[in-house]
Amino acid sequence: MANETQTEQSSLPQWDDYIATLANADELLDALADPEDELRRQELYELLVKSLAGGMFSAVSDPDYPDFVPAVNTVLNTVGVNPDFVYAYTKINGEGVYRLSGYRGDGLFLMFDFMAGGLGVLDELGPSLSVLDIDKFTIGPNGEFDILLSAEKPADYTGDWYRLDPKTRTLNVRQASYHWGVDQEARLAIERLDVVARPRAPAAADISRRLQALMAYPRFYAGFATRHITNLRSQGFINNLQHDDWAGRGGIEGQHYYQGIFRLEPGHVLILETELPETMRYWNVQLSDLLWNSINWMNHQSSLNGAQALIDSDGRFRAVIASEDPGVANWLDTGGISEGTMMLRWNEASSGPVPTLRSVPIEKLREALPADTAYVTAAERKKALQERRRSVQLRRRW
Repeated sequence: MANETQTEQSSLPQWDDYIATLANADELLDALADPEDELRRQELYELLVKSLAGGMFSAVSDPDYPDFVPAVNTVLNTVGVNPDFVYAYTKINGEGVYRLSGYRGDGLFLMFDFMAGGLGVLDELGPSLSVLDIDKFTIGPNGEFDILLSAEKPADYTGDWYRLDPKTRTLNVRQASYHWGVDQEARLAIERLDVVARPRAPAAADISRRLQALMAYPRFYAGFATRHITNLRSQGFINNLQHDDWAGRGGIEGQHYYQGIFRLEPGHVLILETELPETMRYWNVQLSDLLWNSINWMNHQSSLNGAQALIDSDGRFRAVIASEDPGVANWLDTGGISEGTMMLRWNEASSGPVPTLRSVPIEKLREALPADTAYVTAAERKKALQERRRSVQLRRRW
């Protein structure tokens, strides 16, 4: 038996093997618009490291012992993470029985997306199977909830129950807040009830399996991001926007996205303009870079949501995308870059207005906007950014 164990261990990958797998990710350099651009190369290397760091959380996720872990945040700002959302992830087995409990918080919404796949390590892409909206269940006087998840409802069960599709493999959480640092984030717990919890020591082969998948993950995850940018560019979505629902690729049911590449010409800014749906639960617009990292929203006003944005007297939303402060209250700060990506979301909206982008010279900006456009002074902008930084830090981000 000892010899068999030694043989098994000697056949497992060693450190150099893991590093070699990770090194294969540099083939993604070919996906860059200019692979010889040293800045872009270093940015890609940084994304690969972020992918590795973020991947560790899902690599150790166990459907028998689930735990909500952070997926993306202000540091791991990858694949267009929404500044208004706090995300969490866990693996579950749709054939199991789980208890989902906690406290709702007082944000805009709290949704659980049950998926047949996911973007985590050891996951395969798969569609959303259903979405649990916590507001459709019993919320106690202190915000508490307690829901049984299973394929079949027990005959004698009288509490809140939600049907768990047997194909479910991952559970993603999105909690949205319009008022950062004011709304209290949810507190969540999940446990499997049909498996007896017993401590167990990991086997060498299991550790190896997860490490191999983790080292291969940056190539997949960063590749997912670079393909998104490549597709937008190849389809001509530069300063115009594509509609997508992101079904089966991380999108949430009932939410529609308009996305594209913004490009600022020298001496020009972009005006984003759109009608608003008559009714909707949530909306926002945000900017990301050319590797689909959300532009640092704590230190830049690179996003605006339905509470932060000012609406013009004609009922339309207009914002100015610029690398330098144009003095417009609805400034979308590119963080100093002249080309990147943008996304606008309508959630549970009565319609899906299509936003437009138009380039105007900086000196003609005022005459291109309505007369009642709101402007801010340098002092007012400084104060607004100080409040923004503080409000982001007050959130429970991980």
